[in-house]
Amino acid sequence: MKIIKRNGSEAVFDITKIIQAIGRANRTAAESEQLTPTQIQRIAERVELNCKEMNRSPGVEEIQDLVETQIMAHGAYDVAKKYITYRYTRNLVRQANTTDDQILSLIECNNEEVKQENSNKNPTVNSVQRDYMAGEVSKDITRRILLPQDIVEAHEAGIIHFHDSDYFAQHMHNCDLVNLEDMLQNGTVISGTMIEKPHSFSTACNIATQIIAQVASNQYGGQSISLAHLAPFVQVSREKIRRSVEREVKAMGRPLPEALVTQMVENRLLDEIQRGVQTIQYQVVTLLTTNGQAPFVTVFMYLGEAKNEREKADLALIIEEVLKQRYQGVKNEAGVWVTPAFPKLIYVLEEDNIHKDSPYYYLTELAAKCTAKRLVPDYISEKKMKELKEGNCFPVMGCRSNLSPWKNEKGEYQFYGRFNQGVVTLNLPDIALSSGGDMDKFWKIFDERLDLCYRALMCRHNRLKGTLSDAAPILWQYGACARLAKGEPIDKLLYGGYSTISLGYAGLYECVKYMTGKSHTDPSATPFALDIMKYMNAACNRWKQETTIGFGIYGTPLESTTYKFAKCLQKRFGIIPGVTDKSYITNSYHVHVTEEIDAFSKLSFEAQFQALSTGGAISYVEVPNMQHNLDAVLAVIRYIYDNIMYAELNTKSDFCQVCNYDGEIEIQEDEDGKLVWVCPQCGNRDQSKMNVARRTCGYIGTQFWNQGRTQEIRERVLHL
Repeated sequence: MKIIKRNGSEAVFDITKIIQAIGRANRTAAESEQLTPTQIQRIAERVELNCKEMNRSPGVEEIQDLVETQIMAHGAYDVAKKYITYRYTRNLVRQANTTDDQILSLIECNNEEVKQENSNKNPTVNSVQRDYMAGEVSKDITRRILLPQDIVEAHEAGIIHFHDSDYFAQHMHNCDLVNLEDMLQNGTVISGTMIEKPHSFSTACNIATQIIAQVASNQYGGQSISLAHLAPFVQVSREKIRRSVEREVKAMGRPLPEALVTQMVENRLLDEIQRGVQTIQYQVVTLLTTNGQAPFVTVFMYLGEAKNEREKADLALIIEEVLKQRYQGVKNEAGVWVTPAFPKLIYVLEEDNIHKDSPYYYLTELAAKCTAKRLVPDYISEKKMKELKEGNCFPVMGCRSNLSPWKNEKGEYQFYGRFNQGVVTLNLPDIALSSGGDMDKFWKIFDERLDLCYRALMCRHNRLKGTLSDAAPILWQYGACARLAKGEPIDKLLYGGYSTISLGYAGLYECVKYMTGKSHTDPSATPFALDIMKYMNAACNRWKQETTIGFGIYGTPLESTTYKFAKCLQKRFGIIPGVTDKSYITNSYHVHVTEEIDAFSKLSFEAQFQALSTGGAISYVEVPNMQHNLDAVLAVIRYIYDNIMYAELNTKSDFCQVCNYDGEIEIQEDEDGKLVWVCPQCGNRDQSKMNVARRTCGYIGTQFWNQGRTQEIRERVLHL
């Protein structure tokens, strides 16, 4: 059995340390109050048993709480007093500097919690360590200075989660839709260098990757770009190539048939499109931003954004090449084609590509083939999104943050250039458990927690107020989000709904399960689950009216927080079957991962919750290897088009570098109860010698996960 030390590192449980600690307190107590050696041994054994019953690695503080409880249960109150006093004194010493141990454990790569906090960041790399070290300082400043104490305490207790406190000390926002069209058509500035409108498709792609890298280094969340903004440059290259071919023909001294000239132009154009797309894919995969990871970028593929039929056909050429290259994958260090995490791809389903007789159905077939092998693209239904977003279809920011429709001064809907200010997530199961199952008390506590979240969100908003455009010129001065003057505050972008701010939520299933005794898929419990969603929406609408800030509720993509929330619930309320007996809680409104349900029923059920998750959400179905059953993949895709706004198919894409096994790497339980990844062919357990790709919360992770998320991945049932 392992424990988590205060600095986040793991250690083997050692019962002798408990016996020694009790012994020290025992020797300072009055002789008549002292425990016998046998009693001390029994207390230590009982604590060990309680830790094993947690089915996870307990923290040092939790173990000390158990020790106190057991000493008092033996009636040794003087010993308990001495033990508590010693513990308090040691805590005061530790508080003299709250970051040293954390930072040192990061440098030595033995901080298990931070190592597995982000499944796309390699904690052994210097740039990642530097980012984490800066993050520890930021979190320390945030806890001690920047946030009210009740918000800090609620965050640490897992009542809420104040996201990205490791960046809160700086004036940084969450995610955005990059206005790539403006930056390419009107020029931009990167690192003090003027970048003018490109004169070819390949140059446009190269500039786009530089913009992506710059944006990623000036925010902490995801960003999205649209391929439609690159499509006009295909025609620019076509005309440029034609002039070149015509010069060559003229130099030959004899004319060629026009059809042959056109074919030569198109062949060279396709070569340039291939090179341009390859630039985007390889640059994004290989770039390391200042936070030590590849840019968290989403590429949007929507034929409906093209301005005319010629541009739509050119956009289709780009989309086809993107899907072909993603299907192929990228080579790992051993030269084997594997699945990359980024860029994330979103493919829009529309009348032009959803039916077998649609002109671009071949793209949907290619998308299905890519999904079956590489987990992407994800799918947005133009039809369903337009029903929910005032007739608009547009990308999400990063993996799921969704803007609300907004019109500029010309009365036109605008989405690109807008952003999200930040997220605070509400732990719904904690509200239910705190109510003890009393419905009146539940809604009262809900109001209190919503008020807590509102104040925390306003802290995020107020942290951005007064930020000068100089803080991130690429964002605020040179077109990614705005073109403000130097020295101009960004405040006007924070109001009126131009930007959003998100009330996240997690664990709807567990919340409903505790209050009703049933899953929220049960028809008798579903109305209560929907009422919870509507209640959060009502709160966001009220806050928006009071402040003109664009509040929305957001299906939080829990990664490490799913484990944190679960541990906090167990600590506060114990193990409750079906509610707190896992090392994870369920993402947003999702059906529990262990619940048997078919793919179509799951998508249909979750669609009603997705419609109420106005700030963003994504649904998924878990599928086996579908590479030889593309008809089934296409059937799911068509169902998505007719029934839900945004969904994805989860499969597996693994490789063992020791034996070249390319099937599913398995999760097994070690002797000490820890979950480990194991190659079923050769038994390899070295994570550095395997490539594992799993979708965990909307995007693909490739650097492994904490024990809570690993358990969740292991327990997923197939929906198809």
